[in-house]
Amino acid sequence: MDDRPAGAPDSFDAAGAFARHAAQTRFGDLPAEAVARAKTFLLDSLGVGLAGTSDANAGRVLAAASGWGSGADATAWGSGAELPAPSAAFVNAYLVHALEFDCIHERAIVHPMATLLSALFAWSERAARRGDPVSGRRFVAAMSVGVDVAGLLGSATRSGLRFFRPATAGGFGAAAALANAAGLAEAGVLNVLGLHFGQVSGTMQAHVEGSPALGLQIAANARAAVTAIDLAEAGLTGPKDMLNGPFGYYAMMEDGSFEPAPIEAELGRVPQLTRLSHKPYPSGRLSHGAVDGLRRLIAAHRFAPEAVAEVVVHVPPVVMRLMGRPNVPNPSSNYAKLCLPFVVGTYLARGRVDVPDFSTPEMRNDPAVHAFAGRVRLVPDDNPSQNAIAPQRVTVRLNGGERHEMIVPAIYGHPDAPLSEAENLEKFGRCCGYAHPPVPPELRDRLVALVARFDELEDVSVVPRLLAVERAS
Repeated sequence: MDDRPAGAPDSFDAAGAFARHAAQTRFGDLPAEAVARAKTFLLDSLGVGLAGTSDANAGRVLAAASGWGSGADATAWGSGAELPAPSAAFVNAYLVHALEFDCIHERAIVHPMATLLSALFAWSERAARRGDPVSGRRFVAAMSVGVDVAGLLGSATRSGLRFFRPATAGGFGAAAALANAAGLAEAGVLNVLGLHFGQVSGTMQAHVEGSPALGLQIAANARAAVTAIDLAEAGLTGPKDMLNGPFGYYAMMEDGSFEPAPIEAELGRVPQLTRLSHKPYPSGRLSHGAVDGLRRLIAAHRFAPEAVAEVVVHVPPVVMRLMGRPNVPNPSSNYAKLCLPFVVGTYLARGRVDVPDFSTPEMRNDPAVHAFAGRVRLVPDDNPSQNAIAPQRVTVRLNGGERHEMIVPAIYGHPDAPLSEAENLEKFGRCCGYAHPPVPPELRDRLVALVARFDELEDVSVVPRLLAVERAS
């Protein structure tokens, strides 16, 4: 289906384009590849959300949300607590992003699934309890719409990150997905997007400081999406020109930079589900190029980490700006995941970058990790894009003076360098093991089987109910 509107860039109506797309898209419009990727990243997101229950702040977030009103609309993953749908969306969105392990749309620098899935599952559970169960096909169509909106909204700008785009653009994706699932016409979708815009939030200061507020911002936008559709269905109206208006999204949050070419070329033509990247490591995606380059160089030249005298990583501007922070003693978990030297130091010291490596003060203060981190140096390259995360060039100098170098054009996990199906399942299994409490093997296998036939389900609310691991235990 090609629903791209005509119009010159200076008169392009992004909100109208997205509203038409959300109003018109159905499961039958999706190519087989998009459906397959929906299942892949659904399983991945459920896994990282379950692993997120081990985050130090997960219990605090649930405790706070439990005080925001009563109502057994939807399930908090892991604990099984029953909450009003907006509160469940908040809690589960935090869990999905808490460990920095959720998938990403690289061109947009957006993590669309954290906001989208948490809001869509909470809304779907509530709909089922009200007598309108959401089928797998209906859910997947809404997923596709949501990723299209979040991914293309974030792609249509040259501005560097000023606000936290995974929360801001991600929230619009969640709102569009809910409008699609609700079967709203174009005017109704516009209303939901406008009401959502009034609640959009997310600052990059939380990223700079390595604050857990980063995940809370994603959670707030997931909750806002549910609130927006509830307000719209109650008869309230929002601004219509929320994206391109003088005080709209691009003017306020993208420094006035709007480049509609990706929307014009791809909306309704290229499902953005097919452009998502896995995160093989639970750290900022911008650190993965350095780890991938090292992984490939060690495999090719078989040198020991102890032989490394220096690692120089030539990186695009956004990597330098957001991940070039200094290695510091006693870093918080959030700071360590967003510090490229620390992440590379972890890989050299342990041969892995995984959830336990950031979980305790003992792991984060490992002298070997910090010693290796001290050998890592970032150098800005001449990439003109403020949003590109690749290519990256990794140069290793060994103690004997030997040098090895590799350019990484597509980072491990990117659609051009994807995880295999076996690797995807292995990551899901590890995430189930990291959950608090751990997911029993029989439940893990049941979830895998359920997602494999997700488009056949008559009622998707069976999935979040299965995620009530603590209650089941």
